[in-house]
Amino acid sequence: MSDSALAARLTERMGLVEQALADAVASADRLADDVSHHLVAAGGKRLRPFLTLLAGELGDGSRRELVDAAIVVELTHLASLYHDDVMDSAPLRRGAPSVHSVWGNSVAILVGDLLFARASARVAGLGPQAVRIQAETFERLCLGQLHETTGPSAAEDPVAHYLQVLADKTASLLATSARLGAMFGGAPQQAVEIVAAYGEKVGVAFQLADDVLDLTSSGAESGKTPGTDLREGIATMPVLLLRQRAARAGAAAQDVALVADLDGDLESDAALADVVERLRAHDVLRETRDLAVRYAREAAAELAPLPSGPVKEALEAFAEALADRAA
Repeated sequence: MSDSALAARLTERMGLVEQALADAVASADRLADDVSHHLVAAGGKRLRPFLTLLAGELGDGSRRELVDAAIVVELTHLASLYHDDVMDSAPLRRGAPSVHSVWGNSVAILVGDLLFARASARVAGLGPQAVRIQAETFERLCLGQLHETTGPSAAEDPVAHYLQVLADKTASLLATSARLGAMFGGAPQQAVEIVAAYGEKVGVAFQLADDVLDLTSSGAESGKTPGTDLREGIATMPVLLLRQRAARAGAAAQDVALVADLDGDLESDAALADVVERLRAHDVLRETRDLAVRYAREAAAELAPLPSGPVKEALEAFAEALADRAA
């Protein structure tokens, strides 16, 4: 962030968010308290509350409601992670054991529900419009997870289906983070709509970059085992692009063989490492990178009508960082 004054303000307010987040998940019940704090203590990027505070700077970034809005979006995100890890059987989250692997599926689901309830209580204090936005976002999160679970119908294009899943599961909450920030900062309505559209495209770019990192990063970098999505049968963008290639007439033998291995038994670490390495070397990884870069640049382009200044520059820089992350 090139503007030191803006950086200092956001750093200070993120400190307030961090403390308020710890307070928001606290519970008199010992088990609920331990489980609720598990992922908060594990850290994370805090991307959504940061985006809320940054968008708030398009108006008056000192408003107290912005901290509450930041807590709402992070609580919603955390709750969704508790549920996602159960559905994906993920062993790690943020470099720590996932909640379900420590306390079991039922506890993870129930505490995820508890965090959603805390988010709902917090957003109620922001007024009916915020409640409606939160409810619509929650619906999209659920639909995204549902459609990821069921997969595309025979009549759907799997790539288009997947992009819609990303829009609902990831981008919807980023768009809401930016929208609530601009709203409660008192920015003009045009700016609210602009940053929401930006958040939608940034969210898709973010998840496509994650698809690349799932294959290319180490477990220490990503906080989860490389190829976890492959082992769980989750079709990320590189896999979908590979399947398209393998289904064509005259498909390359190595593409057909790689799809067969992806559909085989990946329980052993050696088998998983083999398919990860072959995907790393495949053109479909480059195509996924290119798609992530395209969405990141389209997100930055959404900001064009905003007045020049450090907030716009920071939003543009974040989109560019996502493109770099994928590359």
